[in-house]
Formats: sequence, structure tokens, C-alpha cells
Amino acid sequence: MVNDGPILYLVSHASGELVEMLARNTVAQLDGVSIDMRLWKMVRNLGQAANILGEIAARPGYVLHSVSDREVRAAVEEGCARLDVPCRFVLEPFVPDLAAYYGAAIRFRASARDVMDEDYFRRVEAMKYTLSHDDGVAAQDLEKADVILVGVSRATKTPTCLYLASRGIKAANVPLVPGVPPPRGLFQAKGPLVVGLTVNPAHLARIRSARLRMLSGEDTTDYDAEAAVAIEVRDARRLFVRQRWPVIDVTNRSIEQTANRIIKLLDERKAKAEEQDGGG
Repeated sequence: MVNDGPILYLVSHASGELVEMLARNTVAQLDGVSIDMRLWKMVRNLGQAANILGEIAARPGYVLHSVSDREVRAAVEEGCARLDVPCRFVLEPFVPDLAAYYGAAIRFRASARDVMDEDYFRRVEAMKYTLSHDDGVAAQDLEKADVILVGVSRATKTPTCLYLASRGIKAANVPLVPGVPPPRGLFQAKGPLVVGLTVNPAHLARIRSARLRMLSGEDTTDYDAEAAVAIEVRDARRLFVRQRWPVIDVTNRSIEQTANRIIKLLDERKAKAEEQDGGG
């Protein structure tokens, strides 16, 4: 998916009229900004949430939602947090404020499980796994992953993993931190495909610098110094070569393109295994 400009994602558990009306009236107050809007209606199950997060991962943007189901709302909001994209429930702070004022409990509607086929459960399971194995979390338990992405900070590991999860692929990721050895679980996992993600150091330094300014406005540090970044990337590539992991350069690739390359690697690996089993 090509990033043509600012995008606003609207996610609704019903017809979408409320969230769309609020979005259009809000955007109308912004001077000189043209924003593309993408609306999802009737979002009531985790399978839909997985698809939505996959699209957001491919093209990040602000998210407004009116999802009232606890499970689906939690998945959308946690996924957005992992992607570092802002996500707001459109009825905040009105519902909590009114509930507090009137001393009432907040009621959430139950979601309707309209379609719960094998594909639905596969995508839900993949999304849950990916969210619980992001950024090195549970690195001692990676054997159940389909794929493990390894790379330095800001090498698009998390958004790529969420995109893969939306396709039913259990994707974990492990960050490479300078001066810190990779977790042993990464090398002990024999079943998953491990893929190294690399990126042009100058490009990565610019991304990190922009990220630091957005977070705190701090001056340049080693985190975004091009010389230090180049050493990080070099050391990461050396690790990939030693471990004989396939490597993907994400510098000029969209999240979707990177994910499709990984899916192809998984398919090739599966075909080779089946061929070996057949020959045996």
C-alpha cells in the first residue's frame, strides 16, 4: 500500500455514522490539511480487528473508533499502541464522566460472532500470539512462532509482525540492542523461520532522529547518530550471516512488500520440507 498522504482510520461497531460524523466535523476545523479517511463498519470480532491492524501497520495513521466490545476494543487499542499510532475511543471522556456523575456502571455490548470459521480462529490466534511476543517479550518461548523477525530498533519489526498476524501467521520479533546479547530462546527455537531485517544506516538514523524529536525534542544521541547506527546495522548483518538467516533490506520496501517476501520464504520452506518428506 502506497502512502499518499495523511490518513484517518475510522472503526465502528455499527453503521459508522457516529464516528464518521465526528471525524468529518473535526477535520473541517483543520486548515490546509487534506486527510484520507478509511471506514470499517460492523467491527464485532477479533478476526476483523486483525485485518484492521494489518492495514494500519502497512500505512500508519490516526485511529478513531467506537468499538464497545471489551475484547475487540482491547485488541485494537493494544495493537495501535504497539504500532505507535494514536488511537482514541470517540465517546471518551463522555462515558466515564457521565458514569461517574450518575454513579452508574459502564455497560459494553457483547460482540456478535457472525462468522467463526477456521480462518477466523487462525487469524485471532495469530494476532494474540504476535501481541504477546512483540519486542522480545516471552523470548524464551518462541518455538510456536511461524516466523521470528530479528533486527535493530526501528527496523519495522512490529508493524510487519502485525501485518503477518492479520494473515494468520504467528510472528514474533526480537530486537538487537547494542551491548546486550540476543536472548537464548532465539537460538533455541528450531521450528520457526528466522528472518533478519536490515536497513540503510543513514535512512535509519533519520527515522530515529524524527522519533526522538516527536517524543521529547531531545538533541541527537548515539541512538540516532549515523556512525553508531552504522555499527549497529553492521553487527546485526554479521549475526544474520553467522546464523545463515535470510535477510531482507526494508529500506525501500513497504510493510506489505516486506510481509509478502516473508510469506514467500515461508511457502518455499514448506514446499522444501514436503519435498524432503516425500523423498524420504
